[in-house]
Amino acid sequence: MTGSLLLRGMVAGLIAGILAFLFAHHFGEPQVDHAIAFEEQMSAASPHAMQMQDAPAEELVSRQTQSTWGLATGTLVYGTAVGGIFALLFAFAYGRIGALGARATSALLAAMAFVSIALVPQLKYPANPPAVGSDETIVARTTLFFGVLIASILAMVIAVMIARRLWARWGGWNGATVAGAAYVALLALIFVALPPVNEIPQGFSAQVIWDFRVSSLGIHLVLWTVIGLGFGALAERRLEARRPGRAVYG
Repeated sequence: MTGSLLLRGMVAGLIAGILAFLFAHHFGEPQVDHAIAFEEQMSAASPHAMQMQDAPAEELVSRQTQSTWGLATGTLVYGTAVGGIFALLFAFAYGRIGALGARATSALLAAMAFVSIALVPQLKYPANPPAVGSDETIVARTTLFFGVLIASILAMVIAVMIARRLWARWGGWNGATVAGAAYVALLALIFVALPPVNEIPQGFSAQVIWDFRVSSLGIHLVLWTVIGLGFGALAERRLEARRPGRAVYG
């Protein structure tokens, strides 16, 4: 059973990776090109520009390869891996979240994953295109981002535990509302405790930053939407056939 779900999860993740690549290539890569153009313009205007022209750095991977095959490889591998992990999480959660069917369980898990893994961390430390951020602070910025990511996941786990405890006593809707409020409260405390990061260089286009951040979040939205809905559809027939006579929703 678990192996069958794992395969379906990887298939759904692969499809999600393909669609995420198409979205990223169409909406995200133009913003990266704008950022690189700004970076080159600033480098040309620096006092060390002539020295850099005398000894240009060798380009190991061309920009064309990065934006096509490199991007495709990354999104497909990531989508397939995430799809497999999602299938294992689904196998654990299925039947433990009320009387939800395979589609509803998959959609709910994907929504929670998108919020905790993609949305919340980027609300505190949003993605930035090239030329934004100092090389000297990259370790600190990465540490802060993963700190928020881990905290968001842990807060989501706590919220789910609260919802399960209150489900029988207060009902599903009230339990979920209290758990959601607890999640927001925990994240609010973490957001206040962690320092802000603002390293946008002077003169950088605010529109490019906005479009890049929206497209970055959109990639995750596409990925988790396809995994949540696609995996639910693939798993439904396999699982619901084993539960005759049980009322399910979704």
